[in-house]
This record gives sequence, structure tokens and C-alpha cells, in this order.
Amino acid sequence: MDGTVRANIKRGDLVNIILKKDQRSGVLTEGIVKDILTSAPKHHRGIKVRLEDGQIGRVQEVIEEDF
Repeated sequence: MDGTVRANIKRGDLVNIILKKDQRSGVLTEGIVKDILTSAPKHHRGIKVRLEDGQIGRVQEVIEEDF
């Protein structure tokens, strides 16, 4: 799911983010959303979040878990 729309992201979601240090290489980091830091409804580079492990980055995709 698209990570540029705030409505698609909730606390507890599993997401792939790009950290500031990885923007050139494009390496993604997987984690669970603790806090949503972007207040705008949309952001063209991705909604900024804090993961449960404390890392901060922009959401590239929301991983939809199959139950």
C-alpha cells in the first residue's frame, strides 16, 4: 500500500521505510510504526514515522499481512 498517504498508515502497522542515511542507496528498513510524525494528509516522499526500535524514516510501503 502507498506510503505517501497518511490515512494508509496506523500505529502498529508493518512498514518499509527509508532512513535519511539510506536515501542514496535506496536500502529499506522494515519495522512496526510507533508514532506518525508527519501531520499533513499526504507527502510526496512518504509519511515520516518513528518505528518501535526508535528509527525514523519515510514510509515507502505498508506491508499488508495475510491472515
